[in-house]
Amino acid sequence: MVVSRQTVIDSNFSTVICAPVYTRYDGLSTQVKIGVEEGLKHVSSIYGDELISLPKSVLTHFIGSLSSEKLEALNGALTVALSLALHPYES
Repeated sequence: MVVSRQTVIDSNFSTVICAPVYTRYDGLSTQVKIGVEEGLKHVSSIYGDELISLPKSVLTHFIGSLSSEKLEALNGALTVALSLALHPYES
């Protein structure tokens, strides 16, 4: 799951920050459960604790997207994982 800001995605930077998606779900506050509704073949979860920088060139297949509710949940998971304040920052 790409979690970089759109500005970075659209920029000349060669990498973006991503959170891995696994079929395992442990119920952690840093995980977001996703599935068929988001375009996946089965229930999975986004792991906010395992952020990684990946080259844009390896991200070749669009799989799906998150609803506003799931985006809010991902924001909360990343807030916990990164120990951020609960208010959004300006881009």
